Amino acid sequence: MKLLEKISNQTALVLLYMAGAAVFAMMLLTCADVVLRFFRRPIPGTYELVAQLGGIAVAFAMAHTTAVKGHVAVSIVVSRFSARTQSILDGITALLGFGVFALASYKLALMGREYQLSNHVSATLQLPLYPIVYSIAVALSVVCLVLLSTSAGYFKKALS
Repeated sequence: MKLLEKISNQTALVLLYMAGAAVFAMMLLTCADVVLRFFRRPIPGTYELVAQLGGIAVAFAMAHTTAVKGHVAVSIVVSRFSARTQSILDGITALLGFGVFALASYKLALMGREYQLSNHVSATLQLPLYPIVYSIAVALSVVCLVLLSTSAGYFKKALS
């Protein structure tokens, strides 16, 4: 399981850097658009591109946030249980999260295929949307990988 954890964490880290690049691109694009608007030369499709980059940034950062347990957790009740019970509950929660993200990833892959077959494009720039949808599906698959390795770690901890 250490190999699965290492692979999932390294992949999540790569996606995190890509998320950072998307946020940086959003910043550059927005700043350039603001400056060019001053000269009455706005960049067409800025809103559209920023929205797509925002979706990529959020989805790509999610796996790393999950790996480092950066999400908000309320554990008022769970903190009163024994360490073994807490590990079991955390493992079950991670498995349930795995199910949710696996379903979301699968549905996004289907949606991406539908967009690809129907030539679905963005409104202003007429860019194909399926690459964005596919990339978010892949990012959620990495979240699944992280949750799977995390749940295994919790169950291992509960058994020891």
